[in-house]
Formats: sequence, structure tokens, C-alpha cells
Amino acid sequence: MTTEDLTTATALDKSYVDDLFGVSAQLREAGPVHRVVTPEGEPAWLVTRYADVRAALTDPALSLDNANARAGYRGSALPPALARHLLNTDPPDHARLRRLVGQAFTARRVDGLAAGIRTAADALLDGLAGQPGADLVSTYAAPLPMTVICDLLGVPTADQGRFREWTHILVDSAPDRGRRLRAAVAGIDGYTRDLIRRKRADPGDDLLSALVEARDVGDRLSEDELTSFTFVLFAAGYETSMGLISVGLLELLRRPALCAAVRADPARLPGLVEELLRFCVPAALATRRFALGPVEIGGVRIPPGDLVLLSLASANRDPEQFDHADELRPSRGPGHLAFGHGIHHCLGAPLARLEARIALDRLLARFPGLAPADPAAPPRWRPSTRTHGLLELPVTFGKDSGS
Repeated sequence: MTTEDLTTATALDKSYVDDLFGVSAQLREAGPVHRVVTPEGEPAWLVTRYADVRAALTDPALSLDNANARAGYRGSALPPALARHLLNTDPPDHARLRRLVGQAFTARRVDGLAAGIRTAADALLDGLAGQPGADLVSTYAAPLPMTVICDLLGVPTADQGRFREWTHILVDSAPDRGRRLRAAVAGIDGYTRDLIRRKRADPGDDLLSALVEARDVGDRLSEDELTSFTFVLFAAGYETSMGLISVGLLELLRRPALCAAVRADPARLPGLVEELLRFCVPAALATRRFALGPVEIGGVRIPPGDLVLLSLASANRDPEQFDHADELRPSRGPGHLAFGHGIHHCLGAPLARLEARIALDRLLARFPGLAPADPAAPPRWRPSTRTHGLLELPVTFGKDSGS
């Protein structure tokens, strides 16, 4: 992509974040692939239509390894010790790494986490009982998935707040985040290394202890891969679920009749969560890719080394794939790309679905008078092009405050 090309490129800036689906629809209707500039100033190609995005997600000509980026690429702020994970790895290393961590996310293992998730959700809701209202992002949608992923990895409760703050900075797309980003990366790196040392000295019955054993006994992981695994499980396990729960609650509160129907029949929740994944798209963009050679997508020729962004937000609202795509229809069924597709399909998808079902079920049952604090107030979106979540969700609990 040349400098001249960039004069007509779309900036993925605050206006894009604040009107994600509106801007995505305009781009999708105008064409399948567009020149864009990321908040970091990187030129990229944005793929907008469902069929093209789905095909690109499995195209071996698109690499996740930034070693294949064109000269001068500045998009990755992570040191090598935090970058050797599934989201940055191509086959054959990808298959080896996926097998190692996949044991933690089997359907049976995830189902076994349900009781603990319910206990964590109820404890958070106990803290809200008797209050007239609250911000459901800071009090519920954010701490619940952080508690779950920390329990899975064996992270002390006292450490959760720091890691949550670092993760928020990492996915932030604000153009002035440089100093904060460097501090967050250094904090994550140092903390993760220290946590691994603690697990070596005193292993427990948790996923991180098992990964340390795979590194030290089985020699199936490098030290950088182990550190990166720990980091990405934190970040991905937390961010996706927080976005899904927060935006899902917003959409439910906009539809009181649907809230009532779910309260009356919780068996609707699996179908509802599946549709919320499509409609809300907690990961707005798939993990970035780089063209290994000349690649053609949607009739557009992309040069080797160029950055390619796949818009899950646009693909999941594509009217060519979904009837009435801009309507929330819980009976629609699967077919969305919220968790990707193919060999890079999100390993944590079963856990994210379970967390969302339990989070919505416990909250709606506990607070039958739940309502937006100000129905006319526009949502405040987190300043991120990568994820799609709320900064806050102020609500009132009504006459019955859940006590």
C-alpha cells in the first residue's frame, strides 16, 4: 500500500468505534475490501463481507506470524516472551500448542466449571443487593470473567485488579496510549514470569501448573511459549466474555419483553446467547493477518506482507448471509463468526458461552425490576478497535433490589 493510497483510506478511529455497525455497514455496501489505517498508524486492508471473511479465516496464504509483515510494521507492542501464543502462530506449531492447552476447554471440563461460575456470579450479586442501582460493567460484567479465568489458571484473588487494568490498556486503541502501553506490557511481562516461578515452586491443581509441567517435564513448550500462553489465556479469556456480557445486557435491557420471556423460560438462554454473539460481536476484528504472497480477496489484490484485518462485526451483520441481520432474533441459530472459523476457532468459546448463560440467568432472576438508569443515554464504548464492549452500564434495580 503506497502513501498515495492512504489518502483515501478509512481511519479506524473513535468515530468507527462509536458507530461500529453503522460504519461497517457503509463499508460493506461499498465493497468487500477497503484500505484503512489503524489507530497505530498502520496501513491495512479491511475485509467486510461474510463469505470473504469466512474464507480468509482459513486461508493458508494469510499468516498470523508478524515475522511475515512487510518491512516497517510497528503494530505489535509485545516482547517475544508474550507473543509466542496461539493467536500469533501458524501451522505446524499452532497444532502443537493448541493440543497442549485444548485439554482445559473440553466440553466436559468446561461443564465442570459451571458450579464455580454460579457461585462467583451470586457472590457479586450479593454485593449489589439492597442498592438502588449500580454500574454493571465494573461490578459484574468485568469481575465475573476475571474471577473465572483466574480460578482456572490458579491466580490469587488479590492480583486480579492489576491484571484487569493492564489488559484494558493493552486493547485500548487511543492514539496517546504509548506510555501507558509500555508500562502495562512491562507489568504483564514481570507479573507473568513471577507467577510461573511461583507455580514451579508450589504447583497446584490448576491449568498453569499443568502448563509449567508440560514445559519442565515434557519439554513440549519453550519458556517464551509458556509465558505467552499464560498472558493470552488471561487477556482473551477475560476480554471476550466481558464484552459479550456487557453488550448482551445492554441489548436485553433495550427489550423488556425479551427479558421477561427469558425470566419465564431460562431454556431460551442458549439460543439467546448464540444470537447475542452474532449481534454484539465481542471481538470486532479477528486476529490480524499478513499476506504471504500476492493474495486476492473479493477481487482486490493484496501485496505480500500487507496487514489484513477481518471484520467479524461486519460479517456477522451481512444481510447476504443473515435475514434481517440488524435484528436480534434468538431463534436464528448458529452460523456466526464471533469465535472465528477453522483451525483458529477460539478454544475458549465453550467457556465464554457458559459464562454468558450463567451471568444473564443469575442477574435476571435476582433483579426482576432491572432497567437502564437512563434509557435515553447513548452507550459509552470502550476505545478499542479489537474488542466491542461498554465502559459502563448504569442500571436501577427497581423496588425489589435483589435482597
